[in-house]
Amino acid sequence: MSDYINALLKKPIKRTPIWVMRQAGRYLPEYRATRAKSGGFMNLCKSPDLACEVTLQPIRRFDLDAAILFSDILTIPDAMGLGLYFVENEGPKFKKNINNIDDINQITSNVNDNLTYVFDAITNIKQELNNKFPLIGFSGSPWTLATYMIEGNSSKNFHKIKKMMFCNPEYLNLLLEKLSQAVFHYLNQQIISGVDSVMIFDTWGGLLAKQNYLDFSLNYMQKIVTKLKASHPNIPITLFSKNGGKHLTKIADTTCNCIGIDWTIDIEEAVQLVGNKVAIQGNLDPALLLTNPEIIEKEVIKILNQFKEKTGHIFNLGHGITPDANPENMQALIENVHKFGAK
Repeated sequence: MSDYINALLKKPIKRTPIWVMRQAGRYLPEYRATRAKSGGFMNLCKSPDLACEVTLQPIRRFDLDAAILFSDILTIPDAMGLGLYFVENEGPKFKKNINNIDDINQITSNVNDNLTYVFDAITNIKQELNNKFPLIGFSGSPWTLATYMIEGNSSKNFHKIKKMMFCNPEYLNLLLEKLSQAVFHYLNQQIISGVDSVMIFDTWGGLLAKQNYLDFSLNYMQKIVTKLKASHPNIPITLFSKNGGKHLTKIADTTCNCIGIDWTIDIEEAVQLVGNKVAIQGNLDPALLLTNPEIIEKEVIKILNQFKEKTGHIFNLGHGITPDANPENMQALIENVHKFGAK
């Protein structure tokens, strides 16, 4: 079994494993070339062959310990009929937003028939990987998906969804329940198609007050974890709430296998809170990939030295790699993690 899977399960490892969020992306020239030929981001996502190619590009270039499915967290709202599209330098947008209870009643949780391109991509990737690397599947969390569906795009203040949360919590709970069912079925089919672990990205859970986070974000991730564990008891599950350091003990109580953390909480503090329960993934600041190999080496050593356990650490960034990152710095990051992580 790979060091990545063993670390997720807190089993013995040879060296600290590393993969990077958004490791297949715009910082790689080969990705930019493939995207230019494809005609757009969604064309990449919806072509199993192109999604396979892009997934494999960082695996060919770097000595990574896992591949992650190339897709987008917003495939589920798109499959619900909201019409996802991307605007250069502005990010994701929807042709239709969720504004009221009628909009919520019109969407369905049964979306897998519209997501077969994802499952076909997984089949292709697994065949190409030939069991040499584990493959990570993923989804957005119900709360994070709901923010985009209600706001219509990425937001600075999230006033629309917060207004619904405070004024009509029953509406929001209905939407989140539908999304939690959709995410479960989506991840369940990814597992059936061959992924070796799954991760739920809760990008915007950290913007909530504690009780709101527990009620509207973690509550629905808990439902997904419970159902996935009942169906696939051996599949490792990682939960990542950006800015979620203050909720680590509650996240660990979900029975997930691993918690992803960003750079706003130290690994050492995270280990003290939950290290005996779950593995920890993280947590280099992505901005460090804009510096140089010497600075990266120091930060890698600092993070590795904070982790006092024998196993249970997956090295990663605290969020996705940025488009302006230097691939040579990515190479230095991986080499240093393997060099010092073997000690």
